[in-house]
Amino acid sequence: MPPNAETTTCTQDATGMITQELFQARVKKGEALFIFDDKVYKVDTFAARHPGGELAIRHGIGRDVTDEIRSMHPPEVYKVMMKKFYIGDYLPIQSSKRQQLSSSPESPNHSQQMEKVLQASWGGRLSVEAFDEAILDLHQAHAKDLQQGMVQKQQNKVVDAATMRQKYQALEQDLKDRGMFECNRYRYGKECCRYVLLFYVAIWMALRGTCFTHYMISAISLAGFWHQLVFTAHDAGHNEITGRVETDHLIGVIIANFIGGLSLGWWKDNHNVHHIMTNDPEHDPDIQHLPFLAISTRFFQNLYSSYYQRVMAYDAVARFFVARQHHLYYLILAFGRFNLHRLSFRYLLTSKQVRMPRLEWIGIGVFFIWYGSLLNQLPNWGTRVMYILVSYMLTFPLHVQITLSHFGMSTDVIDNEPFPAKQLRTTMDVDCPVWLDWFHGGLQYQAVHHLYPRLPRHNLRLCVPFVRQFCRETGLHYYMYNFSTGNGVILGAMKSVADQIHLMNDVAKYNAEGWTKDDKKQH
Repeated sequence: MPPNAETTTCTQDATGMITQELFQARVKKGEALFIFDDKVYKVDTFAARHPGGELAIRHGIGRDVTDEIRSMHPPEVYKVMMKKFYIGDYLPIQSSKRQQLSSSPESPNHSQQMEKVLQASWGGRLSVEAFDEAILDLHQAHAKDLQQGMVQKQQNKVVDAATMRQKYQALEQDLKDRGMFECNRYRYGKECCRYVLLFYVAIWMALRGTCFTHYMISAISLAGFWHQLVFTAHDAGHNEITGRVETDHLIGVIIANFIGGLSLGWWKDNHNVHHIMTNDPEHDPDIQHLPFLAISTRFFQNLYSSYYQRVMAYDAVARFFVARQHHLYYLILAFGRFNLHRLSFRYLLTSKQVRMPRLEWIGIGVFFIWYGSLLNQLPNWGTRVMYILVSYMLTFPLHVQITLSHFGMSTDVIDNEPFPAKQLRTTMDVDCPVWLDWFHGGLQYQAVHHLYPRLPRHNLRLCVPFVRQFCRETGLHYYMYNFSTGNGVILGAMKSVADQIHLMNDVAKYNAEGWTKDDKKQH
């Protein structure tokens, strides 16, 4: 055992190896152990100091997290920094039966059908009932694809977990050799020109404007500025810009806190958990939106959120909103930026792990000073209130993009599922023309991003063919829809959940009427 390893409560076996049985016994006793590359690491005292958040590392305790660590950390972390936590090699129980995975054949293309439905609905040529029926049909077809992807079939090409990991790491190396992990700073130069233009228009129209229309143009430009700038803050949070943790964190704080009024620390803490526990109703904060939205009927069970450390109550308010969520979806997302302020303040006031807390608070303070000063230039309170609503609510396309890749995907929890299999099962990519990449920020390729979170987003589109090939070799399914179809999948999923509420209400009403009739007969 290395001399700098943490003190252990039990020892290795006679061979010096930590067997699977011993590993599990130590975890049950409360030791914070995980496996990386067939080696065991003990992080009891480090977990609370983990730069990516304590909960992100806690979700890996007792598991093999080789793929998670490799995908979310630069090589120096697991090649150098982790050595001081190493306590021994891992010896798994050998089994003659190899774990196999399978997936569905290619799903049918519903894109043209859904585009017609959405266009007809938005054009007022389709009734609410017909629209609901159409999106529900699309959801059922998509759900069938998801279910088939989880069922093993002999005719499908399958690989065992070890082979999948080997191919997953080989793909990573191939992408590195092709330069895909290298940041193209020129692309940020182009984006900065867009940022400056939007911000300049916003400020000029607010200060020099002479009518209500000018002020609304300013608000719209500011909303576009915030929408676009978030993509770069996202890159900084994933350490994709300079590759230096401190430098990227500082860039992120300047963008998120000083310019956006949001906490980068909260985003990183939240987002790291999301990448590890994607679409898990109990653990992924990105899908925990009660009382307003529920993407799974599991939320009807008053689940406990491990991130927010509270029960997500499924009460009368939740039943009201969730029963109508497929109609209220876009309206609710329009208030997303207000909610981000709330979550940021909650994190900064309650978390004990805030990195650079003074700088984060100063940044948010500076934001409210400059934004408040801008509002003060407007002629009256009515204009100011409208300015706030427009500048905040028109950032809703960002929130649609955030939810689009996950809300319609599987929320099942599969034990011992390989990391790439889970990411591809719970994430969809959104196809669009190249000229629209600026609007989506390149992050419409969320499946690729979830496989390799440190891959610069400007290169995500280029990696799609290689991910497709990886899926063909492993038998995994790669979900990609265009923007309108993806929206249809989400709305259909939400309607499917909402219909369960109506069904339960009908059953309760029927039972109540039956009991009333029985009582009358008895009397």
